[in-house]
Amino acid sequence: MKLDTKAMRHLTAEDWRVLTAVEVGSKNHEVIPTPLIESLSKLRGGASRVHKSISALAKAGLVARLKEARYDGYRLTYGGLDYLALHAYASRDDVYSVGTRIGVGKESDILVVADPRGARRVLKIHRLGRISFRTVKANRDYLRRRQGGSWMYLSRLAAEREFAFMRALREEGFPVPEPISQSRHTVLMQLVDAFPLRQISEVPDPAALYAELISMILRLAQHGLIHGDFNEFNILIKEEREEAPPSVKGKEAEPIAADEEGKEQGKPTVTPILIDFPQMVSMDHQNAEMYFDRDVNCVKRFFERRFHFVSTQPGPFFKDAKKIVGKDGAKRLDAAVEASGFSKKALKDLEAAIREQHEAREEQHGSGEEYDERSTDEEDDEDQDDDIETNEPDDGRNGREGDASRIDMKSLSISNET
Repeated sequence: MKLDTKAMRHLTAEDWRVLTAVEVGSKNHEVIPTPLIESLSKLRGGASRVHKSISALAKAGLVARLKEARYDGYRLTYGGLDYLALHAYASRDDVYSVGTRIGVGKESDILVVADPRGARRVLKIHRLGRISFRTVKANRDYLRRRQGGSWMYLSRLAAEREFAFMRALREEGFPVPEPISQSRHTVLMQLVDAFPLRQISEVPDPAALYAELISMILRLAQHGLIHGDFNEFNILIKEEREEAPPSVKGKEAEPIAADEEGKEQGKPTVTPILIDFPQMVSMDHQNAEMYFDRDVNCVKRFFERRFHFVSTQPGPFFKDAKKIVGKDGAKRLDAAVEASGFSKKALKDLEAAIREQHEAREEQHGSGEEYDERSTDEEDDEDQDDDIETNEPDDGRNGREGDASRIDMKSLSISNET
């Protein structure tokens, strides 16, 4: 689904309280009974005021009534969770406006947002469960066998875990975007002026970049971590140019490029930036060797295919990486993040969901299916419509989604009045 913030400016303080009540009730109920929503929201107008807010929220697609429910109640939609996260950021002055969606994948949406001062940032919205329609259904059956399990719960857990890893890696000097804030299933981070490695057709020195990426894998291992999805999709390449060296008298200068202002620049250099961390595992994980080897082989295959570069050195191998864990006083980040409040059951559920997502992605690639963000949105909508009873008339928003993602950021300002 695409994030549409148009309705935010029209929500009242009472609407926000009712939406928050639905979220609170969803911790123990798949469908929150209407009397419970009334009790949790504690509005002065009583049941009639609550029903008025529920109607407004349902019309905006933030809550929904399920078909064939055994009692009168509503559930929180992903759209409602999106709004609650944005409302939290707005109240903290972290986000003022929402702009274009710049990335979409099987597990997340990436949007450009801005703070009240106009500084651009990146908002990552986790959407675990977004894969092919058939697999979503299969995974939902898998989750129903676990008490309290849902894709929203797992998406929230993925965001919390990613934020914790980003902060820990950043503190240790790893090249990762600066984590700014986190709310529910979203992470707010620095906007890096870089491109995914998969979009790069050539680099000045493939051998040097390859060596730097392998070194990063080993440095992660030294801190007790394996990325788990270290590939061309999760590595950004930032191009920078060195300052032009001073000319030497009597020596012919080499041609030097100039920037837009006419200033001379030196040779280009590339810096890899690592992203996407929910699936990271410890070097002590039972399947650590498999994850480590997969990361290494992903780099090797991509460099051979894209840059026709094959390293003359074998490895690195897991058994050798295991020997450097904690070496030279390196902080064990796996232990640090695990000690920050993630239960073993929660981590087990998240790992199982991410593994199934990865397997489904591999199955789709093996079948030759092409990924299309439009089909993803359609599948999301189809999946929701399959369970939701719609009583509100169509307001024509679906036909304008393509334009909504390109609306000027100022026109999508978020109100934080409550």
